Amino acid sequence: MKRLLALGVVVLPWKIKRWALRRFWGYRIADGARIGLAYVFPGELVMHEGARIDHFTVAIHLDRMECGAQSYIGRSNWITGHPGHGEHFRHRAERDPALVLGEHSAITKQHTIDCTDRIEIGPFTTIAGYGSQLITHGIDVFRNLQDCKPIRIGAYCLVGTRVTVLGGAVLPDRTVLGAGSLLNKAHTEEYVVYAGQPAKKVKNLDPAGAYFHRERGFVH
Repeated sequence: MKRLLALGVVVLPWKIKRWALRRFWGYRIADGARIGLAYVFPGELVMHEGARIDHFTVAIHLDRMECGAQSYIGRSNWITGHPGHGEHFRHRAERDPALVLGEHSAITKQHTIDCTDRIEIGPFTTIAGYGSQLITHGIDVFRNLQDCKPIRIGAYCLVGTRVTVLGGAVLPDRTVLGAGSLLNKAHTEEYVVYAGQPAKKVKNLDPAGAYFHRERGFVH
């Protein structure tokens, strides 16, 4: 019944939709936040002032989703996970099926984001281009079970088009991940470009670069 109600809510004018999402789902949505024609129904939703989710994005089967002030999720993104119950991942008691976007962060178009475990995207970071995959879960062939690890992408990062980021990966603050790269482990050094399959440091960056000192998020 609630799924049918959700489908009806999706097409409502925004002011009525916002009221329904607050009233029936208990979502915390700031007056200046907005969701387009999108199916966004995580367990818990927090949208701070100025946060936006554009048309045709789907966000389901995750426990929590928080969109920082002035953050942006573009069109046709698929955001999903595995909620905190069921047969899988019982050995991961600390698992947090959540997507957390920092203030002024941006996810552009047509990305796949698997929040079986927590994905954190820092303030002023851009997941750019198209067709990237952030995947927190996979099969552990040694133990023959589904396993997962969180992903952290730092602040003021630029993530290129068509990358793959796997569970356990960390992209440090103020770094660039080159187009087509595979990020599969935790890195620590800032102000560098990581690129390749798997990604490794390929270039230093000037700390004075304007991108790393922006006061507004999405670069137009």
